[in-house]
Amino acid sequence: MTPDIIEERDWQDIVYALATSPAFAVDRICFAARSSGLYGSTDGGVTWRSLYDSLQLETALTATAVAVSSSFAADRTLFAGTLGGVLRSADGGRTWEVAVLPSPPPLVVALAISPNYSQDGLVFAAAAQDGVYRSADRGRRWVAWNFGLLDLNILSLALSPGFAADETLFVGTESGVFRSTNGGRAWRETGFPSEWAPVLSLALSPEYDRDGVLFAGTEACGLCHSRDRGQTWERIGEAAIPETVNAVVVSPRYPAQPAVVALTGEGLLLSTDDGGAWTDLTAGMAEGEELTCVAAPLGLDADAPVLAGLTNGAVLRLAVENLSDGGI
Repeated sequence: MTPDIIEERDWQDIVYALATSPAFAVDRICFAARSSGLYGSTDGGVTWRSLYDSLQLETALTATAVAVSSSFAADRTLFAGTLGGVLRSADGGRTWEVAVLPSPPPLVVALAISPNYSQDGLVFAAAAQDGVYRSADRGRRWVAWNFGLLDLNILSLALSPGFAADETLFVGTESGVFRSTNGGRAWRETGFPSEWAPVLSLALSPEYDRDGVLFAGTEACGLCHSRDRGQTWERIGEAAIPETVNAVVVSPRYPAQPAVVALTGEGLLLSTDDGGAWTDLTAGMAEGEELTCVAAPLGLDADAPVLAGLTNGAVLRLAVENLSDGGI
């Protein structure tokens, strides 16, 4: 049965995460993880459909995270996180396999798929109080990989764009930032100042293997970045971003295009000069609407769309010069 397009909004139906197809420019496919489940759009976020109908659920199954395979156009694979498990679809969300994580049921807050997934089948899940789980068989079985991870309260997760070669991934926690350079087998603290934690979001330069740049959004100390793979850190944009940064998006052409988007407690800010000056993309948005997550499927050029999730279940489609409501 074809799911209905969602038209009504619920102030309790939070959008926890957004993900888009790598071929978004062609297929316009995107996904929204919400309190009421996982939703998909094939028109760039204008209309949305529930993707959990095949599960025949009696009650809503909250989707707390979503990730899309880098080979989605060919393998149609995506993952959704929830309380106690990870769901995998190999047909674009029509049907699902459910993998239950080890008890007690962990709350999956972030998912990351290896850029080389078509060959290595690796997927990572970050849990709110239980550290990192790793699957080496395309999401069917999961094992906790927490050796050296001194803080299991994970809030964010990011893989190196060159993961196939460098096996590097980072997690942001209640106490700082940890790094693994062997695919999650062992972890070490970075030089992130503990007084700036918790770390709510992470983003790496697409040229991380060469420039070593990563960004970290914090709960109370704004946006930070490191240019030496996490050894040292500095705050950027302090005047514009004094406190919370819930999400960070880096231009896919960074550092040639040094553009960064930061989702703050006040709105969505864009810098085109590596954090020097900031423009508010959400100026004029209705009062009371709170943003929760962001995705930039076509990069950060002036005419490219930016998707932002809200606490009321809606997804906004933004641009530098205009604001339109996706009406989820």
